[in-house]
Amino acid sequence: MVKEGSGLDFIELRDIHKTYHLGEMDLPVLKGVSLNVSRGELVALMGVSGSGKSTLLNILGCLDHPTSGEYWLDGNETSRLTAKEQARLRNRMIGFVFQNFNLLARTSALENVLMPLTYTKENLSEHQKKQRAIQLLEKVGLTDRIDHLPSQLSGGEQQRVAIARSLVNHPRVLLADEPTGNLDSRTSEELLQMFQQLNSADGITIIVVTHDIGVAQHARRIIHIRDGLIERSTVAQKSNGVT
Repeated sequence: MVKEGSGLDFIELRDIHKTYHLGEMDLPVLKGVSLNVSRGELVALMGVSGSGKSTLLNILGCLDHPTSGEYWLDGNETSRLTAKEQARLRNRMIGFVFQNFNLLARTSALENVLMPLTYTKENLSEHQKKQRAIQLLEKVGLTDRIDHLPSQLSGGEQQRVAIARSLVNHPRVLLADEPTGNLDSRTSEELLQMFQQLNSADGITIIVVTHDIGVAQHARRIIHIRDGLIERSTVAQKSNGVT
């Protein structure tokens, strides 16, 4: 049963291992990861390709199970939940932003943002759903682009649509996987400042996965992962925009 947590440690990982079985070979990817993220933190999870950061993000997003260890999210030990309970927790509490945007090509910006509300347990009318989606597109600066298809939008605009979509169910944690990987430096800076604003003004807990120190330094704390282990945690030296 999914419950509401009240502790400061919104996210807690305890000795997380993840091993993939490839035929007769075992491939350990996470080798005992323990970390805590407080409610309302803006954290960067940084590591090179193959370090285990994407696997860790999938576990944080309840998209994959650890081989062993415990993952506590807002008072819920996720490995004890059924698949249906995990899906409900994910839909209610977690928003995702991906490097490749993952927008539906033949639907408008507005329809893309509306999509997660198809699965919501909230008792919203169609008008209420549409108004919420429009407000979020306005929030990310796309008031005049709501009827445009993804192919009619720039990369930065597509990522803004993806951010609006990730927020439509009012998640408490936002997981962003290399969110600036396909964007130029100016657009990347604008989006990172948007994350800072969402964190500061709305109190959303944000975890950004990146290999780029310039991106990581927009967070308040950087968690360095290497060879499937947390190497160290440092305070970011630069935090542009909202702090």
